[in-house]
Amino acid sequence: MSRKLKPNDRRGLKLKKFDVVVVGAGTAGCLAAKTTAEAGLKVCLVERKRREEIGEKVCGDALGEHHLETLGLEKPKGGELEKRIEGIKIYSPDLKTVFAIAHEDFVGYLLNRHLFGQWLLRKALDSGAVLLDSTLCLSPTIEKGFVTGIIAKNQKTTEKIQLKGKVVLDASGFLAVIRHKLPEEMGIEREIKNEDVEACYREIRQLKQETNDTNYCEIYLDQKVTPGGYMWIFPKGGARVNVGLGVCMWKGFPNPKKQFYEHILKKPLFQGSLLLSGGAWYDPTRRPLDNMVGNGVAILGDAACLVNPIHGGGIGPSMLSGYLAGKTVEEALENGDVSKRSLWPYNVRYMETYGIKQATLDVFRMLLLTSHNEDLSYGMKYKLMTEEDVLKAGLGKEFHLKITETAKRVFKGLRRIRFLNRLRLTVNFMRKVKAHYKNYPKAPETFEKWQMQTESLFKQTKSKVMDSRVEV
Repeated sequence: MSRKLKPNDRRGLKLKKFDVVVVGAGTAGCLAAKTTAEAGLKVCLVERKRREEIGEKVCGDALGEHHLETLGLEKPKGGELEKRIEGIKIYSPDLKTVFAIAHEDFVGYLLNRHLFGQWLLRKALDSGAVLLDSTLCLSPTIEKGFVTGIIAKNQKTTEKIQLKGKVVLDASGFLAVIRHKLPEEMGIEREIKNEDVEACYREIRQLKQETNDTNYCEIYLDQKVTPGGYMWIFPKGGARVNVGLGVCMWKGFPNPKKQFYEHILKKPLFQGSLLLSGGAWYDPTRRPLDNMVGNGVAILGDAACLVNPIHGGGIGPSMLSGYLAGKTVEEALENGDVSKRSLWPYNVRYMETYGIKQATLDVFRMLLLTSHNEDLSYGMKYKLMTEEDVLKAGLGKEFHLKITETAKRVFKGLRRIRFLNRLRLTVNFMRKVKAHYKNYPKAPETFEKWQMQTESLFKQTKSKVMDSRVEV
């Protein structure tokens, strides 16, 4: 827990005052800064990177086109969008079955991540936000139960500064520098379990020649190589690919970079390829934080675990959270009230738009975590879930299993009938979670009861779906 700085502790610090202080100039932070600055608020965007480095991030680089449309953003035309994608292909562990998912929600782009980040930054600055780059957020300042600003350090001069803000928005990514240092009584979850995080490693590689099909992103399931995760190959155009893998940080998980070099880079596709860039990062792949607001503070993007639990995509949800938080802050300041109750609509709006889908997919993730390659391969081969089912699951829609007698005989013969039962349970729990999240509390007064029900529901899900006794 952070030490609450008393007024005397802050004497001598250079003081700057704003309406809104946004920590982190990533996708969530830039959208929040843009949205609040457009409303005429005085906004400070704090970023530890240098201005010219903003946007550089180890990432899958994929963005669904519908996210731009939802946020009313035009398509950038300065090289930010490197490659148009028409859908995704999902490969079974034995590589014998391929699901091709083509739908408007899966149409999008592979980004030049740096240029895209710079594009979002310009939008925030053009709207009137002030950028403090090369500035490290050290801690929030808390007075009378309200977050009232931050203490930061200029990394070039090492000078400490105090930034006062009526509202502070934590968009600092996975590190969540504000969230981790909030007092417990704020009611915001501070620590994320390792089993809800994926360790990822990714490289941008120049191939000797372009692959035959460059219009689809490819996802490969293999629980031995990528336990609890998957490998991906995303085309970027010009015979360049974004290739990487993620593994769940659960039960002695393997080193993702080691897995990459031992199992992926040895594929014929990458013979003679050239490394352009590479790196590792962490993805919180779970349901959103149950609550993302407190008095004078809101949590955005990866800091709030706003990442798709199945494919790990976080750019779209992060942008959405920045916009929704910005609109909520605008309304709260108009009313002169930045209490938890006044900021609560941000929770409600996010849960209604993306949080429901994210929570239901968290249930499906639990099934994948404890499924074996043989289960997944046979399940895809015998269409226990069809392409349409996968599409509906990805869209957060309900679907019904169509388990044939042939499939039952095959799985019974393999002594894997338990997998069929777990699949049925998974679908049932996805339905229950969706119904529960539709009743997300409209005000904080009823939140405690809802959260207790949430914890009970996910505890049941884990005990039933993540069955460690599955036969090997």
